Amino acid sequence: MRTERSPRTFLAPVATAALTLLALLSPGAASAATAPASAAPASDTVDSQAALVWSDEFNGPSGSAPNPANWNHETGNHGWGNNELQNYTNSRNNSALDGNGNLVITARQEANGSYTSARMTTQGKVQPQYGRIEARIQIPRGQGIWPAFWMLGGSFPGTPWPNSGEIDIMENIGREPHLVHGSLHGPGYSGGNPLTGSYMHPQGWSFADTFHTFAVDWRPGSVTWSVNGNAYQTYTSADTRGNPWVYDQQFFMILNVAVGGNWPGYPDGSTQFPQRMVVDYVRVYSL
Repeated sequence: MRTERSPRTFLAPVATAALTLLALLSPGAASAATAPASAAPASDTVDSQAALVWSDEFNGPSGSAPNPANWNHETGNHGWGNNELQNYTNSRNNSALDGNGNLVITARQEANGSYTSARMTTQGKVQPQYGRIEARIQIPRGQGIWPAFWMLGGSFPGTPWPNSGEIDIMENIGREPHLVHGSLHGPGYSGGNPLTGSYMHPQGWSFADTFHTFAVDWRPGSVTWSVNGNAYQTYTSADTRGNPWVYDQQFFMILNVAVGGNWPGYPDGSTQFPQRMVVDYVRVYSL
């Protein structure tokens, strides 16, 4: 279980727009998985009856922008609360479709030695409440590289973090290529003390070697994480150490690749650039 980490905090949010709401309000009973919280067989956890209600398949010409009806670009180089190094841009050099049905987020080291990347959100555009939130991703690799697929509560920034809630569906830090992490950050359990757990590649290989499917099954009072359909942890409202459960609201999705920061550390001589996070799709299912 990961216990040392700074919060993925959230400066310069986009302005709130008219919301596209997904009605994902027909969850089944809460389920459980092998995890540091509630435990049950993983095969009982991932709902095979999920129905697709929204997706971005990233189909389009090579070099084109991600669909602006779905995605915002957050920009800036102010460290993002974690002493990160990258400047997030809306340039096609850092986020573009590849013409083969993928979105590519590229972290680059520029000629002046600085770093650029992209951070994309669905805030104000696609904000589900409950369901399976899933993406098929080939992550980047290398010391100091920090890819993530995650969500923030739709009440942010009016409700400040961590009270607004955060669901980290997948995070990886380059020095641990065989591990991905899933976490909840909320009031009383955030930053270096979240509700969190990790999934190790079954063969101990790098998750950057190929595509993997990262998901949460999110119901009232519970969140279950899975990788390639293998559930590895569940947290429920009983696991918040007496603190509020803040996940019964709309959340928006985020894709980004950070460079450096308090948790992953910083690039060194072994880190090669550019590094690409290739996203085959992002999908939302009702459960």
